[in-house]
Amino acid sequence: MSPRNRRLLALWGVSAMALTAWLAGRFRGTDRSVFLPGATTAGHYQIELACNACHAEAFAGPEPMQAACVGCHGDALTEARDSHPQSKFTDPRNADRAAKLDARYCVTCHVEHRPEMTTEMGLTVPADFCVLCHEDVGSERATHAGLEFTTCASSGCHNFHDNRALYEDFLLRHLDEPELLSERTLEQRNSASILAFVERYPRALYPPRALTAADHDAPAGVEVGASVLDDWAATAHAASGVNCSACHTDALSRGAGTGAGTEEHVPADADAWQARPDAAVCAGCHAEESATFLEGKHGMRRNAAKLGVALPPLTPALARLAVRPEAAHTEVGCTSCHGAHRFDTAFAAVEGCLGCHADEHSLAYVSSPHGESWARARRGDGVAEEAVTCATCHMPRVSKSYDFGAYVHVLVQHNQSDTLRPNDKMLRPVCLECHGLGFSLNALADVELIRNNFADEPRVHVQSLELAEERRRAVELEREQARTRAAAQGADAVGQTR
Repeated sequence: MSPRNRRLLALWGVSAMALTAWLAGRFRGTDRSVFLPGATTAGHYQIELACNACHAEAFAGPEPMQAACVGCHGDALTEARDSHPQSKFTDPRNADRAAKLDARYCVTCHVEHRPEMTTEMGLTVPADFCVLCHEDVGSERATHAGLEFTTCASSGCHNFHDNRALYEDFLLRHLDEPELLSERTLEQRNSASILAFVERYPRALYPPRALTAADHDAPAGVEVGASVLDDWAATAHAASGVNCSACHTDALSRGAGTGAGTEEHVPADADAWQARPDAAVCAGCHAEESATFLEGKHGMRRNAAKLGVALPPLTPALARLAVRPEAAHTEVGCTSCHGAHRFDTAFAAVEGCLGCHADEHSLAYVSSPHGESWARARRGDGVAEEAVTCATCHMPRVSKSYDFGAYVHVLVQHNQSDTLRPNDKMLRPVCLECHGLGFSLNALADVELIRNNFADEPRVHVQSLELAEERRRAVELEREQARTRAAAQGADAVGQTR
């Protein structure tokens, strides 16, 4: 080998080792963007650097990736009563359909890193894919004759998975409803009133009673400003007996489960003081809120249990929507919306959102009818329970029953992605609390109306209610005709026996 070739070979070897070392470093670090084969969808881009969350095994078949999909989305599909569960396509009776569309696997319809073929909902199959199994729907249902299969998933018609607000019987129960219901109320949160039932809350350490700023238990070695104490004293925490040490020490974890026990409150030690408690402290009392926060786009990067790694917290700079430049590098967590000591839920309901979000829909809220209802309530001119905030729609109240109905916890759903896509998932938990179904279907189908934050009347009309009623009448007519024929045949039979 010539000296020149030896030098080239040595250079190639050194370069290869350097590149290997660099790639290994990137793979072991948090920035793995160099390995991305293409842009990820809106649903996954925030966690795209947690490669192993989806690619659990190298060079494996579809099963490990399917398990990863179900690991994140399975509970939501179960709750939605999935219209097309995997069992439908593993049933031998449907083998012919599975051969056309192998929906046993999520990636059949949702292929990642393929932006050139990705449409709404992360779909990577043609919009008319329903025809593969439902080509005869026009002959089976006269109401669907002549409809294009590209319209199946139009807003207010059908979803592949979640049809809880779109199935026929539900539509029929909500015929002829007014645009605005006569009774409109927002269910009230009740965390403080159910403390007596919550076993994990250490009532012996922090008995439910109203505290004032003078009752604070910060140790002598810790400086606490008057403004901080005033903020805390005005909160539901102080009103319920939750003192400074509950968040700034490990008192909650030590006292968890003591319930009405006899362990007494011990003054906090300055050495044990945590100046900046993390989200785990909040989860000590607000477990449900914390768990749902980690399921949504705001908190999913921190969901180490599902991702296998805890990515840095979300900042608005990572968003694909327009955000306010001054908030671009704010880490999104409990205190970014609620504040560190004020825990102002009214601020979190609107100002906390608009402090980051600057897209057209968000900016239009203030001048919208919903925004005006909130402004009136804040001024004392309106009914707070009827005011509509950002959180009213995007973080609705949910009720959870515990101990076989011994108590019901009304809390805020902190997975703000839960009702985003498809948007008719918002119908049952949100829209129908105030509006009739027909009006709500029309509003959610009007893209321009969504853009201006429902400032006007819907200009789109969804036919789902009319189609359901037309089909019901056709079925009733067919049954009546069948009864008439049966009666006539019975009369003929009686006549022939005489």
